[in-house]
Amino acid sequence: MREASPPDLMAGEDHRRGHRQRLRNRFLRVGYLALEEYELLELILFRSIPQRDVKQLAKALIGRFGSVPEVLGAPVARLLEMPGLGEATATDLKIVEAAGLALAKGKVSKRTVLSSWSAVIDYCRAAMAFSDRESFRILFLDKRNNLIADEVQQTGTVDHTPVYPREVVKRALELSASAVILVHNHPSGDPTPSQADIRMTREIADAAKPLGVVVHDHIIVGRQGHASLKGLGLF
Repeated sequence: MREASPPDLMAGEDHRRGHRQRLRNRFLRVGYLALEEYELLELILFRSIPQRDVKQLAKALIGRFGSVPEVLGAPVARLLEMPGLGEATATDLKIVEAAGLALAKGKVSKRTVLSSWSAVIDYCRAAMAFSDRESFRILFLDKRNNLIADEVQQTGTVDHTPVYPREVVKRALELSASAVILVHNHPSGDPTPSQADIRMTREIADAAKPLGVVVHDHIIVGRQGHASLKGLGLF
């Protein structure tokens, strides 16, 4: 005969199940905007950790990293530093991040890039804003400004990425691109362009123009927002 569970354990199990179902129902009824950030993270963790209350872990993750996007964007090594979070759960969080990036990129890929500028910004922020390393990405466009390719050309340190104008132009010609959008992130969170950012943008634009490749913009993203060098009149 199966041994009965102690009353306090049964009550705890019932409370956990009830909480999870109530949270799921609220999400289905009103959507994620009505949830606290830790509650959205709880919903993600429910599937990874089915046998344990995850509210405190969700709150600890938000406390450590700052927000759901920053939790999802955190490197696996840093996620594994959290007590109670194992490799399988860290992998699940990165899968959710990848799905979000695929959704954001799909909104860019299906339309002319310059006519869906807000989607471009959303994708760039989702892809790069919460990384702890600076990286340099290029969106290559055809003559109709449709996306041909999206490539990370360089990844550097916390505050520097080496970028070589000749390599940028060479890759654009290899892809038969007519235009490019340059993107990089500031891990500090502040997207304000530096003098080095402005100088590098001008060098790439000057190298690309004689070969028929237009630099539409250079977007800098960070946790605090984004900056457009074209919009700021800096090149």
